[in-house]
Amino acid sequence: MLIATLFIFSIFGAQLFWVQGINASGVSAAALKERTTEALIPALRGQILDTNGVVLASSQERFTISVNQTAVCTYGTRKPKCDPATSATAVAKAAAVLSPIVKVPPDQLVPLMTGNARYNVLVKDVTPLTWRQVAAKGIPGIGVSGSDRSAVRNYPQSTTAASLVGYLYKNSEGKQRAAGIEGLENAALAGRPGVETYEQAAGGGAIPDGNSSITPAVPGHDVQLTINSNIQWYAQNALAQAVQRTEALSGTVVVQDVRTGRLLAVASYPTFDPNHVGKATGSLSNTAFTDVFEPGSTQKVITMASALSEGKVTPSTPVVIPSEMHRSDGVFHDAETHGTEYRTVAGALAESSNMGTMLVGETVPSSVLYSYMRKFGLGSLSGSKFPGESEGLLAPSDKWNGTQRYTVMYGQGLSVTAIQAAGVYQTIANGGLRMPPSLVQSIGDDSGTLVPQPLPTGIRVVSPGVANNLSQMLEGVVSAQGTAPAAQIAGYRVAGKTGTADRPGPNGHYSGKTASFIGYAPADKPQIVVAVILQKPIKGYFGGIVAAPVFHDVMTYALQELKIPPTGTTAPQLKTKLDGAPAADDPTVLRDKRQKSGG
Repeated sequence: MLIATLFIFSIFGAQLFWVQGINASGVSAAALKERTTEALIPALRGQILDTNGVVLASSQERFTISVNQTAVCTYGTRKPKCDPATSATAVAKAAAVLSPIVKVPPDQLVPLMTGNARYNVLVKDVTPLTWRQVAAKGIPGIGVSGSDRSAVRNYPQSTTAASLVGYLYKNSEGKQRAAGIEGLENAALAGRPGVETYEQAAGGGAIPDGNSSITPAVPGHDVQLTINSNIQWYAQNALAQAVQRTEALSGTVVVQDVRTGRLLAVASYPTFDPNHVGKATGSLSNTAFTDVFEPGSTQKVITMASALSEGKVTPSTPVVIPSEMHRSDGVFHDAETHGTEYRTVAGALAESSNMGTMLVGETVPSSVLYSYMRKFGLGSLSGSKFPGESEGLLAPSDKWNGTQRYTVMYGQGLSVTAIQAAGVYQTIANGGLRMPPSLVQSIGDDSGTLVPQPLPTGIRVVSPGVANNLSQMLEGVVSAQGTAPAAQIAGYRVAGKTGTADRPGPNGHYSGKTASFIGYAPADKPQIVVAVILQKPIKGYFGGIVAAPVFHDVMTYALQELKIPPTGTTAPQLKTKLDGAPAADDPTVLRDKRQKSGG
């Protein structure tokens, strides 16, 4: 037994010699690695700003204050360790000091501070100011580690630009995701987390005198939008009032700079508060980019543009509009019943005649009409890169059925987004040059300097001459003889077009209307486009009645906000009505030459 005992102790001795002598550094390193932990330090997310630097989204640093229960019990005792005789009194004193700072009653703090745990959460989501006030008290055991730092996103504009600026959320796997601009520019906004390395005690807290190091977090870059927050605020409120007044399902207002294509406002209603996105009801998307609808009569300008560009008509070309027209297997008529009317092409547009537009559209092949729709941006993404944007619905011309060949001329049988619809009028206002819409004006670099982003390349759609003719024709729509005198703005020349289209319902049949007005001002020196879309309004549904007044208000405000003066010129008076019936054999007249039997 003596020999066996000596043998066993010799093994222990050899192992002890190996650990403490030969391999002391290796064992020490392994132990250090065992108790060393890393905590991510979250990076502050960059700000989202409007075109003038107004903050639309910002991050605010927050802390979680923890307590080492084996240290706080020495507060005010001058003792190195807890003493059962004084610990309860020390904890109560510490709680009384902390309570007014952290806004938590002492009787709730005391249980959290009592015990043997070296790490216990005391208060969450504390501001930097509050933490500095707590730290200044010098209470032992009260601290913040790297893993106790976080950030919350704040949206000071609240509901005004919610679906545009976007929000942050966690998916089913607990990972943070972003929507809207937050998602579009996440790479720039996110920043790079830092790392705090420290020795961890058995209770979970940091060893006060242990090894520690910090790699600071790198804040995200600021992103400046093209949005003017004042115009956005006004458009959002004007839209909300219109939706509520007409009892519409939803609505959209788009405000765009004519020359650059930059979006100055993109309002969508109903909206939500991104500060409390968990309480939001309904859609969180911005309908200007995501929802598609049949444009109705605002589409007629493309039909007119194709015929004018191909040299088939002029604004003064005579048009004989019958009471009804038979095409394929359908019977077509205008919104209001009438007898034979004698108009010009300009008059057909001013009075928004479906049949007059069809007669103009028949002068060009379907493939040509389709090509102009594509040039104007229909059937494809706008170029804004906004998350979830729709391409719209535009079938190739060889897929159009018999009646669709004609309905697309006046805006049914295809679908667009509000951004696409606004882009059509931006193109005309800009002399026929389409500027894809953009939302991001500048992005910050590592030094914090905002670096301007390049404008997209313009796309020539129609000639300046054709655009000028169309613009003068669109001024007729806003005249007393047109469908939207409510869009007139005192002192300014305004051009635009109404739209009233059937709205597809959930069962595949039409249900309700889409009312719209899209226009620009000053008409002879265009600078701003405003598009107003109301979905399924009940108390009135004609675009000239429910949408044009919203256009008037938003455009008036935008002109004032951007300090755009009137041009002081007089609008041309295009002839819209013929003096009488033109000669039956006049080849320049557009008339229905088909039999009522169809064909």
